[in-house]
Amino acid sequence: MRRPVYLDYNATTPVDPRVLERMLPYFTERFGNPASKGHTYGLEAEAAVEVAREQVAALLGAEPDSLIFTSGATEALNLAIKGVAEASRHRGQHIVTVQTEHAAVLEACRALERRGWQVTYLPVDAQGRLDPDALETALTPQTVLAAVMWANNETGVLHPIEEVARRTQAHGVPLLVDATQAVGKIPVSVEGIDLLVCSAHKFYGPKGAGVLYVRRRPPLRLVPLLDGGGHEQGLRSGTLNVPAIVGMGAAAELAAREMADESRRLRHLRDRLERELQAALPDVRINGAQAPRLPQTSSVTIPGVRADRLLTTVRTLALSAGSACGSGRGKPSHVLRAMGLSEAEAQCTIRISLGRFTTEADIDEALEQLTAAVRRLRQRSVATSTT
Repeated sequence: MRRPVYLDYNATTPVDPRVLERMLPYFTERFGNPASKGHTYGLEAEAAVEVAREQVAALLGAEPDSLIFTSGATEALNLAIKGVAEASRHRGQHIVTVQTEHAAVLEACRALERRGWQVTYLPVDAQGRLDPDALETALTPQTVLAAVMWANNETGVLHPIEEVARRTQAHGVPLLVDATQAVGKIPVSVEGIDLLVCSAHKFYGPKGAGVLYVRRRPPLRLVPLLDGGGHEQGLRSGTLNVPAIVGMGAAAELAAREMADESRRLRHLRDRLERELQAALPDVRINGAQAPRLPQTSSVTIPGVRADRLLTTVRTLALSAGSACGSGRGKPSHVLRAMGLSEAEAQCTIRISLGRFTTEADIDEALEQLTAAVRRLRQRSVATSTT
């Protein structure tokens, strides 16, 4: 049976075969625990972890010793938000973030609210972008952290991170950037940023490996979430997932080498998809189209056609109605609602995200299948309303 065309790369990416090849020895003959420094097996594993740390650091423009390996972006974001909050509570209990952040950020902030912290959730404009002036206005002497994503996971819209960093630096407020969707797709640098998060499975590495960058100079203090053996400079206790970390390093190395050409190719495919879809269905809208975006993400509103019905109709395409982490909840996207879409419009929106293995033929099939399905569903709706 032929598998569907995969167009949900923002949810997860397949492990690149070149990455898998690097990982495999660490499941078998090089299976050591990097904390076991008294023999060859442990030393081999430790060396592999440090190579991976250097590879990810090179992609981010960071010093290797500023990176903490975690199980993924959600853990890293929780460590950053709660770790800074606990370490800084003597100075203040106020955090500033944005309404369109990933659930991992929003739920971590809500958890702190339940414990007495104050959180300001900043709005975005109709294109999904944050106004740096609004951010600066929200900062107070009690603000201990600002959390702003680099690229939105549903729309691909990019926030003006360099300007945001200038504003937070001017007020002495640490800035946490969730770069999970940006790393590997566009150039990302930690310059001017205090904390940054990314996850291997978003750029053709394995699930189960993430990184938290923590500013070293001047040092930024965090209280760890986990108590244990004090791994990762005391910030993340627990035996390291060596095969996944090796894979993350290999994926970072490939991204650094291939990202520019890949971005150009994917932008061409994304623009063609949007252009021809709107030509076939003139009332289709692309959310965030006037803002800087990731080169391979489209948030598409199709008036009158609910996303859940469309997805069950086009079984030959693997698409999303929004964030994979929010799928199945039945609620309209908080990102789209913050951008001003009505509940009905949000429920008529799909996300198409392309990737390394997307071809022109995949775009041909997506255009054909989506156009036919939308027309069929609309005809069915008209027939139902007239009976």
